[in-house]
Amino acid sequence: MDVLEARARFQELRENDGPVDPAELDEIWAALAAVRPEDILGEWKGGEFETGHPLNGMLAKARWYGKTFTSVHDVKPLMCRDEQGGLYSNQELGKGEASLWTVEFRGETTATMVYDGQPVFDHFKRVDDATLMGIMNAKGVPPEGPFYYFFLERVPGTPAPRAREAA
Repeated sequence: MDVLEARARFQELRENDGPVDPAELDEIWAALAAVRPEDILGEWKGGEFETGHPLNGMLAKARWYGKTFTSVHDVKPLMCRDEQGGLYSNQELGKGEASLWTVEFRGETTATMVYDGQPVFDHFKRVDDATLMGIMNAKGVPPEGPFYYFFLERVPGTPAPRAREAA
């Protein structure tokens, strides 16, 4: 699968309300470009792929909105909505906040969010300038998973850092 096919299939699966096969998401992941932490700074709205992972639906119950990457050392991984609809960083759920690092995952080095208070890693790859695909990994998860698959969309009006490569 080339990157154009991966992007098209990603969009189809993202719009799908039904279950998604993790193997197909892995194929898409393999075709996408890695990103640097500095390239993903800003505010992002999130969503998930329904793969049957135990976390599916849990973030929606917490009214998860997305992630804010203020700097590589200042990340708010669980931006949620309060009762009035305002956004806040849910540090209780996330056991703190996070930071961005460059980490190897599946033989590629890419931007990875590392939680401060728990052994959880969110690896990212670029779908396009406004969309990231994420795979949540954690201590104790075997190399074949199961992984939690999600996506982030850049919030309109958030300046995008200049990408290093044209995709």
